[in-house]
Amino acid sequence: MDEQNMNWDEAIAAITAVGERFEIVDSEIRGVPVKVFKNTPPSLRAAFQIARTRADETFLVYEDEHYTFGEVMTAIDELAAGLVDDFDVRPGDRVAIAMRNYPEWIIAFAAVTSIGGIAVCLNAWWTAEETTYGLEDSGSKVLIADHERLQRAEAAIAKLELSAIGVRLPEGAAPAVTRYEDARVPNATLPEVDIQPSDDATILYTSGTTGHPKGAVSTHHAVLSALIAYSCRAAAISLTNPPKEKHPYPTSFILCVPLFHVTGLVPVMLSCFVGGFKLVIMYKWDPERALEHIEKERITTFVGVPTMSWDLLESPNFERRDTSSLLSVGGGGAPAPPELVNRIDRGFAKGRPGMGYGMTETNAYGPQNSGDDLIRKPRSAGRAVPILQVKVADDSGREVARGEVGEIMFKGPNLIRGYWNKPEATAEAFIDGWLRSGDIGRMDEEGFVYVEDRAKDMVLRAGENIYCAEVEAAIYQHPGVYEAAVFGVPHERLGEEVAAAIVPKPGIDLDVEQLRAYLSEHIAGFKVPSIVEIKSDPLPRNAAGKFLKRELRDDWVRRHSGHDDS
Repeated sequence: MDEQNMNWDEAIAAITAVGERFEIVDSEIRGVPVKVFKNTPPSLRAAFQIARTRADETFLVYEDEHYTFGEVMTAIDELAAGLVDDFDVRPGDRVAIAMRNYPEWIIAFAAVTSIGGIAVCLNAWWTAEETTYGLEDSGSKVLIADHERLQRAEAAIAKLELSAIGVRLPEGAAPAVTRYEDARVPNATLPEVDIQPSDDATILYTSGTTGHPKGAVSTHHAVLSALIAYSCRAAAISLTNPPKEKHPYPTSFILCVPLFHVTGLVPVMLSCFVGGFKLVIMYKWDPERALEHIEKERITTFVGVPTMSWDLLESPNFERRDTSSLLSVGGGGAPAPPELVNRIDRGFAKGRPGMGYGMTETNAYGPQNSGDDLIRKPRSAGRAVPILQVKVADDSGREVARGEVGEIMFKGPNLIRGYWNKPEATAEAFIDGWLRSGDIGRMDEEGFVYVEDRAKDMVLRAGENIYCAEVEAAIYQHPGVYEAAVFGVPHERLGEEVAAAIVPKPGIDLDVEQLRAYLSEHIAGFKVPSIVEIKSDPLPRNAAGKFLKRELRDDWVRRHSGHDDS
């Protein structure tokens, strides 16, 4: 068969066959029958070892700093030795990481997971209150953080008697904290530790529907299964749509999403680490700086949320920058509007549009769509490789017919094993081994998944999941609030923004800016409603007493669309 004529099913069958690199076999995980990659490494520690064969190749670029794979592995060995020798970190201990996207974030993550510790990836945007919750909930033994995060965690460090390691500290800062440079044991080798595929590797916090974030726990095998699934799909695409000519630049990524997000962690950072690709780290998102990096470093792969792709295309410098090295421009975190898909395809010389639909609970891996398929079906999230089974189900978990609408559900080795110390939430999330996504959608005859709506009460702002219950809980802490309903309203660049309708207590004159300032002390800034409407009448409710949020949202949209007939 001519490889150039392979369709999706033929390509998948070819690369997952017996004896192939992506061979798939039947297995069982925690009593659930699943399909797994036969050649999955036993642990992240084992997967990282291949980097030692690329010692002289550039791995990380951060501002004016360049690090080879060899230099990064040396730092990992030295920090791992320090964690074991001086901080008594043992397999199963939790070590929290809270900092900007620094090279030290990656070194800390690899060091912790290579000695059997569990990397607790804390949201760097969290307030002091949220950070304290994450540290206490996870039972972390050590915190590795930059100066800003250490300041926020000061009370938690004292309360929980945590050991702390400070990264990039200014001179004279935090004398009680061990500096990162001093935590490393010079010339040490990686301590010997036995790690099993089923051992826990990561805890990533995802916003909770009940007011507190939940710690999503993944094993080494789950993280690696997702990582290999991305490679498997790339191999399938190379058979269904082989490149017409050899690209002159090696594969490289730009990191413009946070490492504490599953997208930044797995498909971007870990793909580069294990795949041997250069990773260019941004200090913060800035489209002008991103275009500069893409041109200078000859970046081939851009993964971000849709707003970032918009930002690149809308930049006044876009036409002046050379983006011809880009082959893939996409990401996930939110649906990409069809117009954005088309603009990416028209705007970049060689960069094709791509999108993925994953969750923290799936280690970011899920259906993916790109290139000609995405142009053909711009509203579809795409298809998944066979280790991840996808179905659309009714309320009882039974699969519905193709084309019918139901809840999207996943089953596979890349799923989390559950939520940290939250058995009820874990039981609620899974039905017979199938993860409930909380998204309503359908699947067409070709197996392409379409996400139509969300079952969960959630706002999706620039790729950030913001649960309305969490924001409402913070609002209700304010002594002047009587009723509050939080909902999402459309925003051209962000996708959605957070809105709140609030009824004050009788006799209270509620100042919106003071309320926002109050909320900023309790929840991260991106969760604070950008739109607050103070109402004098009770908020609309249904017969069960629940707020009619869709009515509130539709009313807001009507009044701000330029078609208000009132």
